[in-house]
Amino acid sequence: MDPRLEAFERLLTIMDELREKCPWDQKQTFASLRHLTIEETYELTDAILDEDWNSLEGEIGDILLHMVFYSKIGSEQKLFDISSVLNKICDKLVHRHPHIYGDVKVQNEEEVKQNWEKLKLKEGKKSVLEGVPKSLPAMVKAMRIQEKAKGIGFEWSDKKDVWAKVKEELNEFEIEAENQSDKMEEEFGDLLFSLVNYSRFVDINPEDALGKTNIKFQKRFQLMETYIIDEGLNISDLTLEELDVYWEKAKVELRKTS
Repeated sequence: MDPRLEAFERLLTIMDELREKCPWDQKQTFASLRHLTIEETYELTDAILDEDWNSLEGEIGDILLHMVFYSKIGSEQKLFDISSVLNKICDKLVHRHPHIYGDVKVQNEEEVKQNWEKLKLKEGKKSVLEGVPKSLPAMVKAMRIQEKAKGIGFEWSDKKDVWAKVKEELNEFEIEAENQSDKMEEEFGDLLFSLVNYSRFVDINPEDALGKTNIKFQKRFQLMETYIIDEGLNISDLTLEELDVYWEKAKVELRKTS
């Protein structure tokens, strides 16, 4: 037997046993698992950001368990089961890859994405943007919206024009900010959206970039705190100028190890 199938069958068997015998597993519903799945997804992304491949293996397993759990509950409620779930995604993949399973010719990745979006519209979706989850974090959602619009050709042709748009939005925000206008928030949103748009043109994932900056800031700040505590000082008693001295010291130290 294929070891992949054997391992998957083992997971299915364990899930059946837990649902039958474990009081906690018996109580779970689609709704009760939802927030746990979100937490597991963030743990998986943390492992990827940290390049912690040992942890990543475990986190992938946790996500797989949740998918099997949902399928088990679905089968109990006669909604769907693991077989129908797997067959549905297989059918979708075959249908949306006609360049592999049909006679469609593509030249590159972009043509694959464009075909994907066109096929989804043929499947009955009313909007190209219909598949963007409502609850996505705003920055991830902005990128997905832009990628989907690009899939049907709604895209800037030159990154210089995109950068010009960023500067235009920055100028508009500065004007509203100086006047303390009610439109400040709207203009700030436009500025962020345009920056996300530009990030795609220079092959930067904005969520990854901001995530790494958050980690960098956190490490520097915590090292700065360590220096201050080691000198017997209270961080809240220091002036901004004094804090900046420790900040620069932490910055230099961390650069040595990066």
